[in-house]
Amino acid sequence: MRLIRHIDQWHNTGASAVTIGNFDGVHLGHQAMLSQLREIAAKRDLLSCVVSFEPLPHEYFAESSAPARLLGFRDRVQRIAAQGIDLFVLLRFDKTQATESAGDFISRVLIDKLQANHVLVGDDFRFGHKREGDFALLQAKAASGGFTATQCQTFSSDHERVSSTRIRNHLAAAELDKAATLLGQPYAISGRVVHGEKVGRQLGFPTANIALHQHRPPLRGVFAVVAHDQTTGQSYAGVANLGERPTVNGRRLLLEVHALNTSAEFYGHHLKVEFLDHIRSEQKFESLDALKQAISNDADTATRILNSNPELTYLCNRIH
Repeated sequence: MRLIRHIDQWHNTGASAVTIGNFDGVHLGHQAMLSQLREIAAKRDLLSCVVSFEPLPHEYFAESSAPARLLGFRDRVQRIAAQGIDLFVLLRFDKTQATESAGDFISRVLIDKLQANHVLVGDDFRFGHKREGDFALLQAKAASGGFTATQCQTFSSDHERVSSTRIRNHLAAAELDKAATLLGQPYAISGRVVHGEKVGRQLGFPTANIALHQHRPPLRGVFAVVAHDQTTGQSYAGVANLGERPTVNGRRLLLEVHALNTSAEFYGHHLKVEFLDHIRSEQKFESLDALKQAISNDADTATRILNSNPELTYLCNRIH
């Protein structure tokens, strides 16, 4: 997949089948749409193209009150690429983009830059200044613009629409199994391991600290996890804390992963951390000794959870 971050500098080499959206989570509903896009592109000998935005439009307008994002930038790109898409066009959502009319967006992006032959959108799709554009407008512009347009129907699970909001709510409630069902895989966060304050190492539980940058995921607490080292290809059973570490007066959100029964070093590596089960909420302890005992208990709990999961047999011999 080719990532296009500066569309004004992009000189397309062929007509495309395009879809537009946030694609936060790349959940089963998104995957169904992208599968349909690939089929259309293959039948018409087109490039399959996803258009999205950074920041997401609701983040631009709501700023700090915007809903938590499911995927950071790197994860969203990887999940789109895994769907077999040819082009991922990422448009910067700023004042210029926010005030562009729907008609101008169609002309500038879809027709002039992407040479859209077909446009596929969701059933709740809106675009352009003040969300003035919808599927009816796309259809009205299609003939003169030289493209066709279709609408993808709602994808449901358990008689309820699959959506990023629904997944976000499951994660906030620590319902990891329900979120995983809608995502088609366990919820995961990936990032580069950076140096921290070494508090875990001082307590006998060294941790890999994942840089979250501006990503503030919707879940908090202590979890049984599997960490995939994307630099070496190795996987490790582990216990992770996602929070602000109130016992040591933490002030920023951190993802800390303790890999069970290994002395492997992860500094500078990219880890993908899959959240499999919730152990407890984050809490403030009266002392570092109390925190150390809690971490030990968490590690034991994570070991039991991971050893009881038949799908993780390849990890079990590492954590007995």
